[in-house]
Amino acid sequence: MIPLSFYLGLAALLFSIGLYGVMTHKNGIRMIMCIELMLNSANLNLVAFSSYTDTLNGQVFAMFSIALAAAEAAVGFAIFMAIYRMHDKINLDELNILRW
Repeated sequence: MIPLSFYLGLAALLFSIGLYGVMTHKNGIRMIMCIELMLNSANLNLVAFSSYTDTLNGQVFAMFSIALAAAEAAVGFAIFMAIYRMHDKINLDELNILRW
């Protein structure tokens, strides 16, 4: 059986890669992908602790989190496609359509 610390280390690595991507990328699609990577690292933690304690609570929470992340990604992609159709760019530094 793989020790719990390996799962936690992998989740920390995935979360740090996602955090680096969110902080450095300007493209909206890449930022959503990095946020999904961070959510998947949290799901990995939930499933690892669920397996470690022999309960299904973490796996159930991970399934809800995956469903919520899919809905968030669909809405985010739809918003970005609408912005792209209006302005022909998705660079978040150059967009100011939500400002007064």
